Amino acid sequence: MTEPLLKVRGLKIGATVYPPGERPRDIDIVHGVDFDLEAGKVLGLIGESGAGKSTIGLATMAYGRGGVELTGGEVWVNGRDILKTGVGDVRRLRGGEVTYVSQSAAASFNPAKKIMEQVTEAAVRQGKFSRKEAESRARALFAKLGLPDPDNIGSRYPHQVSGGQLQRCMTALALCPEPDLVVFDEPTTALDVTTQIDVLAAIKEAIADTGVAALYITHDLAVVAQVSDHIMVLQQGKMVEYGTTDQIINNPQEEYTQALVSVRSIRHEEKKPTDNPLLRVENVTARYRGTDFDVLKDVNVELHPGQTLAIVGESGSGKSTLARVITGLLPPSEGQIVFDGRALSPALKQRSYEDLRELQMIYQMADTAMNPRQTVGTIIGRPLEFYFNLKGRAKQERIQELLDEIELGDGFQDRYPAELSGGQKQRVCIARALAAKPKLIICDEVTSALDPLVADGILKLLLKLQKIEDVSYLFITHDLATVKAIADSIAVMYQGKVVRYGPKSEVLAPPFDAYTDLLLSSVPEMKLGWLEEVIESRRMESAGN
Repeated sequence: MTEPLLKVRGLKIGATVYPPGERPRDIDIVHGVDFDLEAGKVLGLIGESGAGKSTIGLATMAYGRGGVELTGGEVWVNGRDILKTGVGDVRRLRGGEVTYVSQSAAASFNPAKKIMEQVTEAAVRQGKFSRKEAESRARALFAKLGLPDPDNIGSRYPHQVSGGQLQRCMTALALCPEPDLVVFDEPTTALDVTTQIDVLAAIKEAIADTGVAALYITHDLAVVAQVSDHIMVLQQGKMVEYGTTDQIINNPQEEYTQALVSVRSIRHEEKKPTDNPLLRVENVTARYRGTDFDVLKDVNVELHPGQTLAIVGESGSGKSTLARVITGLLPPSEGQIVFDGRALSPALKQRSYEDLRELQMIYQMADTAMNPRQTVGTIIGRPLEFYFNLKGRAKQERIQELLDEIELGDGFQDRYPAELSGGQKQRVCIARALAAKPKLIICDEVTSALDPLVADGILKLLLKLQKIEDVSYLFITHDLATVKAIADSIAVMYQGKVVRYGPKSEVLAPPFDAYTDLLLSSVPEMKLGWLEEVIESRRMESAGN
C-alpha cells in the first residue's frame, strides 16, 4: 500500500494567552487531529472561525503563526516527520514541497515588486528552476489560470490588476515551484461571487492538471464541495466528522455538520410597501474629489418604513459609494437624498442632530469599528449620552436593555472588544446603532466576515429587531443568499448604475438582464458537480455567440 503524501497523527497545537489583569495561561487550539492526504487529492477543512483550520494548514509547513506552538503529534510529508527535522530541511520544505495561498493576495504581495519577480522567487531560491525556466513556467500558469495577457501580466505591479486576478497570480506563485502540496487558505472568501467562480474554476483546473495534493480551507461548505475529494469538519480544534464529499454534503451524521449543511434556513416573506417612502434617492450622480469620472450615475431607489432594501453587485459597482452619499460623507454632484419627507443637506457637517440620529450605520469589520480601549458599556453608552443626555443609572439600565435586545445579556458591559467573538462584536455594533433609536440603519456587508452559522444568527437578530423597532435597513452585500433571506426589495448595481430594481419577487424572477443572470448563476450551490455544470453552460453560451 502506498504511503500518503501527508500523514497527520495526534496533532496538538497550543498557545499562551495573557488576559488583562490575570496570569498568563496555556490553552489548546487543536486537540489531537488525525488525517491522511494522498497525492493528487484535495481535502477540505471546514468549520467556524477558531476551529483550527488555518492553524492545521500552517502546521503542514511546520509553522505556528502568532505565537502558536506545535506541542504534540506528528506531521509526515513525503515519508518524514517534519516536526522533528532540522531548520535546513524546513526551509527546503516551505516554498518547495509545500506552498501556501492566503485569503488576501493584496496583503501578501509586495506592492513595490513586479508580479513576475514574486511569482518566480520561491522556485528560483529553492533551486527548482533557473530564472528563465521559472518565468516560462509562470507564463504557462498565468495562461492556465485564465489571466489576461499571460505573456505580459507579470510585468505589472500588484495594484495594477484586479483582486480576482491577483488571487490567481498567488495561485500561480504557489504552483510555480512544482510543490507536492498546496494549502489554500480561504482563497475566494474575499471575492465577489462572479470573480469567485472564475478563481474557483481556475484553481480546480490547475489542481487537476498538475496533480498536486491540496488542503482547501474555508467556512463555505458550498465552495469546498466543488473542489474536494474528502472533507473534515472541525469545531473548537477537534474533528467533528470526516468523510467523502458526497457523504458530508448529502448524508451528514453529526448535528454540527447538519447545521452547516442547512445554514441560511431563513424564510423572510417580502412585505408590500404601504406608506410613503422613508428614503428616496433621486437622480444621484457622484464622483470622488480629484477624479474625472462618475462613480454613481443617475441612481434612483426608495425604501419604505420597516422594510429592507438590498443593494447588490460586485466590488466597484458603487454600493458603498451610495451609502457614503446617503450618509453625507460624499456630497453628490447631481440629485438629492430625501429622508422622512425632507431633503437632507448634501454634506455631513451641515446635517442636524436629528438627521444624524435617525440614520445610523453598521460596518463590515466590527474590529475596526470599535475602540479597543473602550468597554462594551462605554461603546453602547456613547450615543445614549450624545443624543439623549442619558447618564448614571438611567444610562446603565438602557445599556442593559440593549444588550438583552441583541441577546448578549448580563456580564458584557465591562468587557473589551478583544474579549468578544466576531459575532458578539457585530451584535455590539448593532446595539450601538439601535441606541440612537434610528429610523434607518445602513448595513454595509455586516455578515461577509462572519462564519455561516454566526452570520445566520446575526440575520435572524436583525429581522427580529426590525419587527420590534420598526426600523428600515439598507443592506449592502454581494451575498445573494443573504439577499434572498432578508430583502423586501432589491437594487442590482453595475458600474455605478442600477441595472435592475424592484420587489424581491420580481427582481429574482426571469427574464433577467445579462448581468443579473451572471450574478445569480454564480452563487455556489450545495451540490456536487455544480461548478462543472456552470462552466459547461457558460462554455456553450460562449460557443453559441
